[in-house]
Amino acid sequence: MIWKAVLLTLACGFFMPSVMAARGERPRTVAQVDLSRYLAKWYEIARYPNRFQSSCAGDVTATYEMEKPGRLRVVNSCRSSSGELKEAEGVARVEAGSGGARLKVRFAPGFLSFLPFVWGDYWILELDSDYQWVVVGTPDRKYLWILSRQPQLDPAVYDMLIDRIRAQGFAPGRLVRTSQNGALQKASEVTMHGGRG
Repeated sequence: MIWKAVLLTLACGFFMPSVMAARGERPRTVAQVDLSRYLAKWYEIARYPNRFQSSCAGDVTATYEMEKPGRLRVVNSCRSSSGELKEAEGVARVEAGSGGARLKVRFAPGFLSFLPFVWGDYWILELDSDYQWVVVGTPDRKYLWILSRQPQLDPAVYDMLIDRIRAQGFAPGRLVRTSQNGALQKASEVTMHGGRG
């Protein structure tokens, strides 16, 4: 009987995300985001595989700067398998009435900004009260990222976020962890040199 209970538990955990998605339930966002605290650099801890990051082997970061109220400059960077640093610059605009938790992001050229399909959803689903980690996804659950202010995230926090992601109808098994070896190496160099360049 025990093994039947275990199998039932595993099956529920596996099928729950697809059931929620099939019912058309959208994930919920946080109630409010202070964008001034959200600015600066975030390190990618894990993500759903996607085509536009297919050449990223590691050291993935996202940096946000305020352009004007409700509009951010976004710079995504990563390192390819050959060691080349790749960057993509875009903009993000806040959806009205979302409390700053729902944004639209565009990496296409500015002259195409009038086209709705060049704007992608960027929903802030989970956010640390001290803005030290965040979970970002899309309402169709096709994309998902876990980001942190540090190159590594405490395993206990990561496990907690996995539970929250699952409760939001996402499939944690699709997540791929991100290598941040370059970022860790730079941090150790700063420590060894006492913070001096």
